[in-house]
Amino acid sequence: MRKGTRAAFIAFVCTATLTISACGGENGNGKGNAGSSSAPSASPSGSASNAQPSAGAAGKYDPPIEISLVGVTDDTLEGVLAKLSGETFENNRWSKLYEDQLGITFKYDWIAKGPDQFKQKMNVSLASGDVPDFIQVDATELKQLQEADLIMDLRDVYESNAAPLTKEVLTQDGQAPFDAATIDGMLMGIPNIRSSIDMAQFVWIRTDWLQKLNLPEPKTLQDVVAISEAFATQDPDGNNKADTVGLLLQKDLFGGFAGLEGFFNGFHAYPTIWVEDESGNLAHGSTRPETKAALAELQRMFKNGLLDQEFGVKDWGKTAETASAGKVGVSFGQQWLSAWPFQSNHDNDPNAVWKGYPLLSADDKPARPEISLGTYQYWAVRKDAKNPEALLKMFNAYIEKNWGETAEFGTYYLPGDAEGTWKLSPVTPEPPNKNLDAYLAIAEAAANGKLAELTGEAKVIQDKIAEYKNGNEKLWSWAAGYDVDGVYGVMKQYKESDRFMMNKFVGAPTETMAEKSATLGKLTNETFTRIILGELPIDAFDTFVQDWNKLGGEQITKEANEWYRASKS
Repeated sequence: MRKGTRAAFIAFVCTATLTISACGGENGNGKGNAGSSSAPSASPSGSASNAQPSAGAAGKYDPPIEISLVGVTDDTLEGVLAKLSGETFENNRWSKLYEDQLGITFKYDWIAKGPDQFKQKMNVSLASGDVPDFIQVDATELKQLQEADLIMDLRDVYESNAAPLTKEVLTQDGQAPFDAATIDGMLMGIPNIRSSIDMAQFVWIRTDWLQKLNLPEPKTLQDVVAISEAFATQDPDGNNKADTVGLLLQKDLFGGFAGLEGFFNGFHAYPTIWVEDESGNLAHGSTRPETKAALAELQRMFKNGLLDQEFGVKDWGKTAETASAGKVGVSFGQQWLSAWPFQSNHDNDPNAVWKGYPLLSADDKPARPEISLGTYQYWAVRKDAKNPEALLKMFNAYIEKNWGETAEFGTYYLPGDAEGTWKLSPVTPEPPNKNLDAYLAIAEAAANGKLAELTGEAKVIQDKIAEYKNGNEKLWSWAAGYDVDGVYGVMKQYKESDRFMMNKFVGAPTETMAEKSATLGKLTNETFTRIILGELPIDAFDTFVQDWNKLGGEQITKEANEWYRASKS
């Protein structure tokens, strides 16, 4: 089930601010390369009834133990708590489950409000060395903790205490999440596993506007551009004002919402990931010739009024307001856009219907959506923590209670209208393919007339789709995502046709990446923005590539290729 805007925002920040590493935690940047060791072992499929951890990790602590943590809350989570009578951030159904079943209690050293305050407090903790027993960090922070000798190697702890179902879930995305957490041959963090394929983009289009203007569904990227032009010039909202936007775009250029990855992918350019060049070496997609071609088209579109003329100063929130107000009909972005901000658009105008289409190509070669490793955070354990195995106990319980044989998905993940209840658990790993799997289960059940037999996550989602079809327009986004013709049908096409273009660099941070990523990301954003605005000629891209290399890109590329060669040996 989609995580909603908070998790999406964090993923967006990673993508938008750390262009070189593609997503700030999963393959970011610090000193040294990942050790070339194999991933921890996966176990056969199992569940709580037949797949328990070793005896030492299966039991309940008596007397209970106390684990220190740090936490972050936000308006979304506080809204969830408002719907859960008697529950708080510190005391809730998840903390009760961990205490009752495992004998684990928590003490929060501090709780931040929002990601910015969390980052500030985290920086203070890292600088002082005052870290809790268990701490969730990105790859760069993990490297800092390891260099400061503050955290322990978790390989043996993982192998001895992770339940078979936990091992199965944590290795569904292959070795890469563990590679990113492996430093000098030591497993320094347990991946808080996330989906990689859910980072793929689609082109979202208002189909009610297509119908109003008698436009066909797009088959090529040129069709998408033509639709954008029609939406910008033919008054699709019918108010006799020139107040609509063709293609939605925000100031950071890239990210899960109103980002341009999908547009670039139509030109076979991959601006936020590492790709193989003609010689088989790694090159950053932002510097490739195909990227220049995409920028030239965007410059033309802006000049002709097809892009929001104020995109350069609009953040996510302001850009979402444009969509919610019904002033735009085309946006590239990830699968969750139907939930936010398009559900808000639908709430304001029930005739507003968005549909996610596959990325389309500018030529006869299929467009491939770029994706990076979805896992960008890792759980580390302070070196002198007394019960490191408790972290794996929590992982085991969280996965089992949501996706195991004893799962109570409607209680612990998504009860009623409290859609963020899963966030109340400190650890939140998830099967990387769970959303697509839910769609496939719903589609198969619908085809065979067995929707009533669905269980678990698929049943919860299907119940929402059914409620929408019975008149609850507030649940439109679930149908746009998971109904038979929803966007996950396109995700299915992507996977079956092997369309994903995966970031080739998935290792732990390199030294120069940590030092130079922010500088190079700023250079990329500023140059690309000025080219699109027409403030720089398209040939300024060539100067950008030269500057990118001089400012650290050349050394980063060298380090990335050293890792790449080692990873294949």
